[in-house]
Amino acid sequence: MKAVKKEELKDYIGKETGMSGWSVIDQNRINIFADVTEDHQFIHVNPEAAKKTPFGGTVAHGFLTLSMLSHFAKDCVLVLEGVKMGVNYGFDKVRFMAPVKSGKRIRGIFTLMSADEKAPGQWQFKYAVKVEIEGEDKPALMAEWLSMQFV
Repeated sequence: MKAVKKEELKDYIGKETGMSGWSVIDQNRINIFADVTEDHQFIHVNPEAAKKTPFGGTVAHGFLTLSMLSHFAKDCVLVLEGVKMGVNYGFDKVRFMAPVKSGKRIRGIFTLMSADEKAPGQWQFKYAVKVEIEGEDKPALMAEWLSMQFV
């Protein structure tokens, strides 16, 4: 996270603010996510059955890929100087573009779309986020992610 002054935010609009490191999405992580969410669809947790699908093996849940944004953000988002806390505010748009096959690595690329003071000391940030899959042309997902920072 890069600390910035409120006056500097306009300089970052439309610019990439960070690229995370790679994270492996292995079968163990997929299985744990399936247990937590109670989503045990065979394409996620049954390698033998998943081999018979067009994916050729198990794939991560789209929501697992989406939930990795919190991890990726720590290296990529701007933080206002003096921030007391930040919270997830939701999404304006999320699209799952390509499946993440078990064993693949993914990373997030963040671009600041806007930063607006919605109330005194309450700033809303909007990031365009692309999650890349190592070695693949099509991203796993594209999202417009909203967060709030309180100073």
